Amino acid sequence: MDNTLNKKGRGSALIPFLVFVVIYLGAGLILQAQGTDMAFYQFPSVTAMFIAVLVAFCMTKGSINDRFRIFAKGAANEDVLTMLMIYLLAGAFSGVAAAMGGRDATVNLGLSLIPVHFLAAGVFIISAFMGTATGTSMGTISAIVPIAVGLADKGGLSIPMMVGACVGGAMFGDNLSMISDTTIAATRSQGCEMRDKFRVNFFIALPAAIITIIILLVVGRPEVVPDMGALEYSIVKVVPYLLVLILALLGMNVFLVLTIGIFAAGIIGMATGALDIFGFAQNIWTGFTGMNEVFFLTLFCGGMSEMVTHNGGVTWLIYKLRGMMKGNKSAQVGIAALVSLADCATANNTVAIVLSGSMAKDISREYHVDPRRTASLLDVFSCVLQGAIPYGAQLLSAATLTTAYGITMNPTEIIPNLWYCWVLAVVGLLSIFIPFADGVCRRNPWNWEYDVAESGVAEKKAAMEREAAELEAEAANLEAEL
Repeated sequence: MDNTLNKKGRGSALIPFLVFVVIYLGAGLILQAQGTDMAFYQFPSVTAMFIAVLVAFCMTKGSINDRFRIFAKGAANEDVLTMLMIYLLAGAFSGVAAAMGGRDATVNLGLSLIPVHFLAAGVFIISAFMGTATGTSMGTISAIVPIAVGLADKGGLSIPMMVGACVGGAMFGDNLSMISDTTIAATRSQGCEMRDKFRVNFFIALPAAIITIIILLVVGRPEVVPDMGALEYSIVKVVPYLLVLILALLGMNVFLVLTIGIFAAGIIGMATGALDIFGFAQNIWTGFTGMNEVFFLTLFCGGMSEMVTHNGGVTWLIYKLRGMMKGNKSAQVGIAALVSLADCATANNTVAIVLSGSMAKDISREYHVDPRRTASLLDVFSCVLQGAIPYGAQLLSAATLTTAYGITMNPTEIIPNLWYCWVLAVVGLLSIFIPFADGVCRRNPWNWEYDVAESGVAEKKAAMEREAAELEAEAANLEAEL
């Protein structure tokens, strides 16, 4: 990339990305105007991406085999394949843990611990914990919104405020979770460790969460204290979530963490009678297949991104962005704007990160934005917009779930109550100009020569030396055979 940055590239090479956005966004807008439920999810994102890939093939010069080799180079990239495997394991863990009752146990435990006169703040905290533990904002919203609406109805609280607290907490978890597909996509696309991104992200998300809790404590006191009845839960069923969270924070390899989580949830499920061996196996498979959309989307996008880069699209984009970027801080603002616009266009934060990840990586290399910082910006601002756009799955689902209580709510009614999303956007922007969250980046700076943190340089050198030695040995053997 460094050898081509002085060239202007070709803006037309970005047409495949534009095709994807136009098809996906256009179909959603048309269907929404017609009053279709979940309008932005009727035309599958994978189908739109497949059409975009075909356009990229048509635009790339060379034989079909040459074009496919370029596509395969991107699709088979180590980061892409690693991301795909993590998606599968994360899906399996979530599926098994939910099937053995872990999700319901986590919700009921949280509600049992929160004083009822702090309901709004409590719902936010429960959603935040569950979102962080499970890695899914949609699963968190589906589990907690019906409970939150019922509590608001009993306590005389604003229902949009309670739903907004739940959505905000879910986005907190989606943003920070080690097994969230947004975290996986952000860290793998930038080539940094999950725990390092977490450390940067945590010091942005935590102040935003504390401010949100204070606001909800002030505006969210119920008129009457509702009776929540008996909330049954088993502590042992919460253990797999805690185990995954703790092991990931300790720096254990993510594949090992998720594998341990899957079998811990399965063993507990079988020990408590919630699962048998066949149910365990079936839920692992269900978890795998539940990730099929993001799996295929990432695979197609990885290949297409390589073709777009080959055709000069990324070079052109960086050339244009450099006119607005004067240095490190303006580059960070540009990365935040890039992923925000991508999320507005696609209504999916994982898709937004996958689409903008390679471009953000090139920008970060050009302006020496620490990759851990870039990954955090991608995740933070994609989650801000995803939680706040009225046509996103989170608000659409949250509004739909209120109908169980005979309430018809428009997603736009929730937006003014999304305190966490708005506060997170402000804190995220402040962190660019006042780098209060960059402690890990300062203590262990990025080595741009070896493209790893300083603590990993020795290991990277050793790996490079081993690879060179293996290549020399192969060459020597080949020469001997000849």
